Amino acid sequence: MDRREALKVVLGGAATMLGPPPARAASASLTTDPRERRLANVRQLTAGGSNAEAYFDTSGTRLIFQSTRAPFGCDQIFTMGVDGGDLRLLSTGRGRTTCPFFFPDGKRFVYASTHLGGQACPAPPDRSTGYVWPIYPSYDIFSDDAAAPGASLGRLTDNDGYDAEAGISPDGRRIVFTSLRAGDLDLYTMAADGSDVRRLTDRPGYDGGAFYSWDGRHIVFRASRPDTAEELEEYRALLARGLVRPRRLEIYLMHADGTGVTQITKAGAASFAPFVHPNGQQVIFSSNLHDPNGRSFALYLVNVDGSGLERITWAESFASFPMFSRDGTRLVFCGSRNAASPREMNVFLADWVNVSSR
Repeated sequence: MDRREALKVVLGGAATMLGPPPARAASASLTTDPRERRLANVRQLTAGGSNAEAYFDTSGTRLIFQSTRAPFGCDQIFTMGVDGGDLRLLSTGRGRTTCPFFFPDGKRFVYASTHLGGQACPAPPDRSTGYVWPIYPSYDIFSDDAAAPGASLGRLTDNDGYDAEAGISPDGRRIVFTSLRAGDLDLYTMAADGSDVRRLTDRPGYDGGAFYSWDGRHIVFRASRPDTAEELEEYRALLARGLVRPRRLEIYLMHADGTGVTQITKAGAASFAPFVHPNGQQVIFSSNLHDPNGRSFALYLVNVDGSGLERITWAESFASFPMFSRDGTRLVFCGSRNAASPREMNVFLADWVNVSSR
């Protein structure tokens, strides 16, 4: 199916059934590094392309994720079963998309997209002076029906600036997200229909990647908070160009209403993609804190008070976007293990092993 025909199917409102790219078949199980004592029965669910931000639905039977694969030139939103089968396109096929998440009913979902700003993929950022993340002003947050994508596509944010990185509360009533609407990248919540917007953070810096804990009582997020006048000046100068430099990110936890903000990590590294274990006492996240050059990322587990830091993954140069199933028995994450090319990233599912901390 070529791009034009694919778009015809999408715009017709049907859920497009797509197979994985014509590469290697996804593995039934992979050999783990002996140090990965908390992971068992690791399965590779995708094979080829760039696949990221894979998150469970409440039932634990489906995943929603973003992927760059033919015929699309940049990330689109897909869903698949936890066995890697029944792959379906959910987004419009236009623009760039990111940060998908299911509502608790498993029928509706949210994601951010630039498609109202243009059907083409937005231009990549200029990284000639260092690694940066783009903050596309055309990103808005949308909701849709997974059974008939496009038929009930609804815009939840209507703001002249970046709105993305949405996570849904376990009861489905609130959505936490990052927005530039007040001139800085802060966290907000809104009702499921986009109304009743409330600001949660207001310190200078990039607050994002927020998720509710499975009990809905807390929100975990990562933040880049400038410590000096020079750092603040650089941050604001980059932000004015629609860019951020994720050089130092730390993990934070707060109550769902934005009170009681606590800094969990103080590693001085790029730590991001946090998620709270269902026990409410631990957070898993991705970080390069082990690498003096800052180029490789692994998953880490830490207690909410900052103690008990433990490295989880060892078998790849990049591992991130971890999420526990609601019962805490499984972990989904994305990474470069078993990759056939340097930029390949796939989705992995593992059984979580509860072991005593060292």
